[in-house]
Amino acid sequence: MSATTVTAREAAEVAAANDSGRPPVVFVHGLWLLAGSWDRWRARYEERGYATVAVDWPGDQTDVASARVYADALANTSVTDVADHVAEVVAGLDRAPVLVGHSFGGLLVQMVAGRGVAAGAVAIDPAPSQGVLPLPLSTLKSSLPVLGNPLNIKRTVLLTYEEFRYGFANAVEPDEARALYDEFHVPAPARPLFEAASANLNPWAVTKVDKKNPARGPLLVVTGEKDHIVPFALSNAAYQQQKKNPHHVTELIEIPHVGHSLVIDRHWSEVADCTLGFLERVGLGADGADGADGADGVDQDGDATA
Repeated sequence: MSATTVTAREAAEVAAANDSGRPPVVFVHGLWLLAGSWDRWRARYEERGYATVAVDWPGDQTDVASARVYADALANTSVTDVADHVAEVVAGLDRAPVLVGHSFGGLLVQMVAGRGVAAGAVAIDPAPSQGVLPLPLSTLKSSLPVLGNPLNIKRTVLLTYEEFRYGFANAVEPDEARALYDEFHVPAPARPLFEAASANLNPWAVTKVDKKNPARGPLLVVTGEKDHIVPFALSNAAYQQQKKNPHHVTELIEIPHVGHSLVIDRHWSEVADCTLGFLERVGLGADGADGADGADGVDQDGDATA
């Protein structure tokens, strides 16, 4: 039997969630961020009656300063490594959780929900799964610092401020973009980007998602209007595939005026409240988490405004 990948911090949060009796929510970050990027979201969700767990990627450091010192800690980490780790954390919970993920975390929560172990999921600006075909120019430009050098595949990459500004923080003012870079940005493994980029040429791609699993649960795809890394075309393609699930509600909501940094910038509370509203609509609110998941087969497009 392989050794557990669950850290002491994660195990303690899982135990606390189980002891609370509250419906659990598991947060999954994407590339270039850490679990602490969800702290304000976790406080908001806990105020609404949930118990929360924020997962690491295997090899993550505890804080941004340490992550920059130990820059190679996640070198060669794959999508499968992280998906299996998230599933292991989820397996420790007494109740199937809601999964909330951003960027590659948005892909990961779809993968894990597709295994039938979640009550529902929220994928925010999700990285593309196998079968998502659009390749917008802004996505190519955002990925070039990684994919432009094939030798990066086994390395980690720290974006320059200018690269972060274009990909993550294009929709905020320069002062906020710089503050976000200094507070949150860490080196990230390049392998997941290579795996996503080659997925549609590889029948055995590790970014494959079971989108029709009857145990998938309700799913919300959130897209930021001004996102350069995962623009509307990519999020909508994920939604179009996921809405074919005949058993559960699938929704797509576009948040106006925001970019890829929408979970950490000044708009975070607007986005968090949008996701909480979805959970309430589909019967996964903290007061009704064991209820029905809404009218089967209903698809809803909408625009969220503050």
